[in-house]
Amino acid sequence: MSQLIEFASNHLLLFGAFVVVTVLLVKAELENRFSKVNQLNAVEAVRLMNNDETIILDVREASEFGGGHIKNAIHIPMSALKGRITELEKYKGKHILAYCRSGSRSGYACKLLNKAGFEQVHNLAGGVMGWSSANLPLTRK
Repeated sequence: MSQLIEFASNHLLLFGAFVVVTVLLVKAELENRFSKVNQLNAVEAVRLMNNDETIILDVREASEFGGGHIKNAIHIPMSALKGRITELEKYKGKHILAYCRSGSRSGYACKLLNKAGFEQVHNLAGGVMGWSSANLPLTRK
C-alpha cells in the first residue's frame, strides 16, 4: 500500500488520469447495466428479427446508409431523430432495433426513444461493423 501512495505522489498526473478513466468505465458499466435498452449482438438481433415483427432503425448519415444497410431498415439520421421521432409513434408497441456504424450513436438513439415512451428498444452492439463481421448481408436498395 505504501508503494501505491509513493507512486501516486511521484506521478500525480498519471495517477489522476488512471482515476478518471476508472471512474468513467465504472459509470459506463453501471449505465449499461441499469439501462432499459437491451444490447444485442448480431446473432441475437437476427433471432429477434426472425421471431417478432421488429422495426429496424438506421441512424447513420445518408452517405453511410447508401453504402449498405440492413434490409427493410428505416433511415432516420441521428442528427434528425429528435425532430422526426413522431414518425416512429406507430411502432411504439413493437420491438425497435437501432444501429449505426459502431453502436454508440444508436445507443444514444435508444435512450432518446426510451425517454419518448418506447419500451422495447434494442441496440445492435457493434453496429453495422459487428453485423458485417458476423458475415450477415447488407443491401444497397
